[in-house]
Amino acid sequence: MHEMAKGSNVTLSALSENVGSVVVSLGWVSPSGEGDADVSVLLVGSNGTVRGDSDFYFYNNPVAADGSVQLLGKTPTETGDEDRIGFDLTAVPQDVDRMVVAASRYRDARIGELENLTVTLADAAGDPLLRFTVEDADAVSAVIFGELYRRSGEWKFRAVGQGYADGLAGLATDFGVDIDDDAEPQDAPADPADDEHAGLAPAVEQAAPNLDGVPAPRPPADEAAAKKPAARPRTAKKKVTLPKAARKSLAENESWREARLFPVSALKSDRDRETRATSVLLSVMAQVPEFGRRLTAGFGAPAGRMETYTEVSLPHGDTPRRPDGVVRVERAGKLWTALVETKTNGNALKSDQVQAYMDIAARRGYEAVITLSNDVALDGSPLVDVKIDGRRKHKVAMRHLSWAEVAYQAQMLLRHEGVGNKAHAWLLQELLHYLQHENSGCHGFQNMGPAWVPVRNGIEDETLCEGDPRALDVVESWERLIRQVCLGLGGELGQKVLPVRGSRGGRDPRERRGLLADRLCRQGRLQAELRIEGAPGVFAVTADLRTGKLRTSLDMPAPEQGYPLSWVKRLVRSLAEAPADLHIETLVEGETAGPRGTLERLRPEPADLLPKADGARITGFRLSLLKGMGSGRGSAETGFIRSVDDAVQRFYGTVAVHLDRVADRRTPARQPVPTG
Repeated sequence: MHEMAKGSNVTLSALSENVGSVVVSLGWVSPSGEGDADVSVLLVGSNGTVRGDSDFYFYNNPVAADGSVQLLGKTPTETGDEDRIGFDLTAVPQDVDRMVVAASRYRDARIGELENLTVTLADAAGDPLLRFTVEDADAVSAVIFGELYRRSGEWKFRAVGQGYADGLAGLATDFGVDIDDDAEPQDAPADPADDEHAGLAPAVEQAAPNLDGVPAPRPPADEAAAKKPAARPRTAKKKVTLPKAARKSLAENESWREARLFPVSALKSDRDRETRATSVLLSVMAQVPEFGRRLTAGFGAPAGRMETYTEVSLPHGDTPRRPDGVVRVERAGKLWTALVETKTNGNALKSDQVQAYMDIAARRGYEAVITLSNDVALDGSPLVDVKIDGRRKHKVAMRHLSWAEVAYQAQMLLRHEGVGNKAHAWLLQELLHYLQHENSGCHGFQNMGPAWVPVRNGIEDETLCEGDPRALDVVESWERLIRQVCLGLGGELGQKVLPVRGSRGGRDPRERRGLLADRLCRQGRLQAELRIEGAPGVFAVTADLRTGKLRTSLDMPAPEQGYPLSWVKRLVRSLAEAPADLHIETLVEGETAGPRGTLERLRPEPADLLPKADGARITGFRLSLLKGMGSGRGSAETGFIRSVDDAVQRFYGTVAVHLDRVADRRTPARQPVPTG
């Protein structure tokens, strides 16, 4: 990989022949586990400014209409978070001279509070080509990591590392994004889904109307208005999302079943499920451009006309091979092709099958092999091992999707972000109904593996020793489960939910999991932390295999102002609808345990949460729910996987949703973005 210094540049074609599309990844580590930042991209003309405010891409404007830019979102890595951006360099308009890649933080947060600030660029095959580490971003709240620019018909990358003390607003102003300094910005509704254009934040009204303004970002939760704002200029067409309330059914009784485009009643075998699932998914990808692009952009596919096929016969030695599907994208006369191998119902991918498809793709000049299964891939731990012939000039990327991720992307478009028309929304709704049906076989990660029961028994009878490889298998399964839980909750909420990774820079993934496996052997507990966008703290999940209990908890910081008695009264009052068995503990500086009690006991006497010692400083409150842990390793009602998912959903739905009314000091809201 080409290591870059600040101010240096490199021609992409000198690093790879496969740079028609690239993926730029911005990564960082938060030592506290709570830090975060947002990426943005500006398309800049030869005059050094944007052509218009619509050339500014951020979380409320994530995709270019021509497919040249797509913000792919955050993904957890071994050392922190990584935010990816897909660039189709063949689709960039000719009057765009360069594309600036930046990240910003909110309010008083500073970029320097994050560690290991890096930008990497990978080609269409997924091979990393270059890396640049930003060293001196201390007191700034926004920073330009780098820029892609044209010189003599070639695309180059420059390592920039320039910071902005005045944040995203200062950065945007520098590149000509219009800011109205005179008009008072209006607040958006507390819940964007309440707006008739759910998933699209309205542009801010100006003294002189400008219909080309940039959409406003999501507002801070404590600044949201209670009433719906008046109609304002918008920069995007109205998109279609699901209505919040279902229409009243015309059926005579509950036994009537609505006709479905993709029926599941005839599925009798695993082969039937695989064939039907592949056909259903690929057909919707081709017919709903937003969805097809969402699934393939991160794999290096260009933005263009997509066609999909099933059961294609391809020559391979004496016996032709029939991959489950083929995805083909055409742009400017060039083709991008991926072979698809699908598994459902918990069936594992077969290395020999995937290897054959990789060989076929390499010989025929195809770009990728995509595998789909219920399993979840982990960094540094491939689901199938294949051999890559380094002598071949043409490189083939191997990518994996879990069915849980497919459902997540459909949910995000259908319920939160919107699609182009009602027909597309209906197709996505039918796809989602199919994937979530119990007979489809597309249920995501469902089995903790053969090591689960022996490890659990070994912990109960204290015979499990450190170094046992079965403990490592359980840790990997736990990590897969947590990633799936994040996808499920994020799809329901329309918010980013990511596992928290501590600062473990340079540690090999398998070494890190080995340390966690040894801790499991010593303590008998599996632990994970989730960061939910907008929540006032980090969300923890602990499975205690010795006691058979699941604990879901959240530590929320104490308010910065007011009196402790007011804090505890307001906290208890806000949890009026929370479960009576909710445990609340006061966190006291310098002490391992503070006052605690169940919500049922504390409701009449909130003052019992105050420490008795004079001068004790309250730092926060810990809210916890306990439930029994499922005994099975599968997804049955009594299964461990189901119990973890239910525990997370219950805690968020009955506890965490009420906390935004309590804390004055919250997870920092997004910094206001310039509006045109």
